[in-house]
Amino acid sequence: MAGFDQDFADFYSARFDAARRTAYALCGDWLEAEELAQGSFVRLYAKWPRVAGGNAEGYLRTTLVRLFLDTRRRGRAKERLVAEAPERPEHSRELARVDEQQSLLAALQDVPPRQRATLVLRIVHDLPVEQVAQVLRCSAGTVKSQLSRGMQALRAAYRDADSPERSVSDVG
Repeated sequence: MAGFDQDFADFYSARFDAARRTAYALCGDWLEAEELAQGSFVRLYAKWPRVAGGNAEGYLRTTLVRLFLDTRRRGRAKERLVAEAPERPEHSRELARVDEQQSLLAALQDVPPRQRATLVLRIVHDLPVEQVAQVLRCSAGTVKSQLSRGMQALRAAYRDADSPERSVSDVG
């Protein structure tokens, strides 16, 4: 039993940060991302004897995406109040890059959850359409249409997020 636990602990140590980053790309909140990643590892641990010899990373990714989609079906609150605003970087180049990244992540949060999951799996994880279909329990055609609609929604949300800044800078 000690080897079983040690193998899982090694896998957890090696993959937790990547799972949390994927969850963050899906939900846009670091606390929720950590909860999703931890919940995925809890479910993985229960199946570890069967999964350890196979594709444990794929099982983890599938579990993570399905947990995310489950939270969205249950209508979990999207906004969370915080006591203080996070610190901002001082360097202008870093600030511009962080602002652009934040705009993109904010736009990604405006994309419907299923389309967002498709975008993250297909683009961020570079999974083939068939594997994304398997994770999301749908057909390859559905993945392609969700990807197309998700890209359209992301472009529109990114443009909309960017337009108020343009109008403010044009006035000033």
